[in-house]
Amino acid sequence: MPLLTRRQFIGTATVAAAAGVVALRPTDQGAPYEPYFASLNQALKAAGIGTPTLVIDRARLHANAEHVQAHVQNRLHLRLVNKSLACMPLLDELSKLTGTQRQMVFNLPYLQLLTQQRPQSDVLMGKPLPVVAAARFYAQPPASGFDASRQLQWLVDTPERLRQYRDLARAQKQSMRVNIEIDVGLHRGGVPDLDMMKTMVQLIAEEPLLHWAGLMGYEAHTEKIPEIGGLREQSRAHSKQAYQRMLDFVQASPLKAARDQLTLNTAGSPSFKLHDGSGAANEVSVGSAMVKPSDFDTPLLTDMQPAAFIATPVLKTGRFVAPDGVEPLSTAAGWWDPNQRASLFIYGGHWLANPVAPAGLSPSGLIGPSSNQQILLGSGKQALHPDDFVFLRPTQSEAVLQQFGDIAVYENGRITEMWPVFPAQA
Repeated sequence: MPLLTRRQFIGTATVAAAAGVVALRPTDQGAPYEPYFASLNQALKAAGIGTPTLVIDRARLHANAEHVQAHVQNRLHLRLVNKSLACMPLLDELSKLTGTQRQMVFNLPYLQLLTQQRPQSDVLMGKPLPVVAAARFYAQPPASGFDASRQLQWLVDTPERLRQYRDLARAQKQSMRVNIEIDVGLHRGGVPDLDMMKTMVQLIAEEPLLHWAGLMGYEAHTEKIPEIGGLREQSRAHSKQAYQRMLDFVQASPLKAARDQLTLNTAGSPSFKLHDGSGAANEVSVGSAMVKPSDFDTPLLTDMQPAAFIATPVLKTGRFVAPDGVEPLSTAAGWWDPNQRASLFIYGGHWLANPVAPAGLSPSGLIGPSSNQQILLGSGKQALHPDDFVFLRPTQSEAVLQQFGDIAVYENGRITEMWPVFPAQA
């Protein structure tokens, strides 16, 4: 085989390099609506909706609830996470589907709202509130018949907070149930060791107005641990062992109680499937998994479906042209990446969400985010027109569900109901 001349070698290398560069160019990701979102687009238009709206697919919601119920049934109690499903009709629907009246509540306004409007609820606080918040609850008790001494568990995490709640109980002459938060590996708070637990037990045992209701150990952090060298499995095992150790200690104390009389709460949406009732816990909490935002796309939740979307109208469409002064950048970007050739502006934006339909849309890194008129770029194959909807998938349900007013319920190709949400609250 004859050797290449220097000129031939350079030419061949140049062609190869050019081919390599071309091979690196992004491919066109654009496409029109798939049938599901085409139907949803028409349903929103038929319902006369023209503003950013949170949509819940009722069939998918029901399917998710059935998966959860199938896992816990006859093995564990289920507690709905109020803050992640902050809409009374949504909570009512899930309560009916799963047969639970148990809710975990994280702030005073939602506690007041729930106990007034749903007096049958069994409430466990999901974080230890300042004692002044508890005092305000007793200063304006619900007139619904809700019995706080029987249906409400305050969460306590330190001896200092427990003393504050004890003093409140004495001042109010009020019997109070307290659930002890324990640290099972997250290190966000809670009783970390048996020495502190001994102090907590003694304080409760010495006060007739305080009644031990159970333990709460949140361990969703285990699913964030890298699956390297068995680290995740070790974290899961440590969490369960820590919980069992704390429970054994309290059950060997004067506070000992029948297991079926205790609330031994654990988990959250990422980790509830790790529990089957054979361990220390007898109850799991689930919220976000019911609507499955994208942060919950995890191996344990593969059988759950996304059931919540943000739908927002397209306001303007056209060829992508960068702002004055940097127009050549948009020409270069469009030449290199076909997914940056067309632009559209949506109603609102900058949410905790990512575009999912039509395919191939993404924010502009050049122009940046906007809460007023977010620009999205694509190839143009999306074939969108003003007043069509772009669909985004929330990364979380907490707080996001409440940003758009009433939730639109999508069912059998139509918007069938509008569900009011709770007021925004931390």
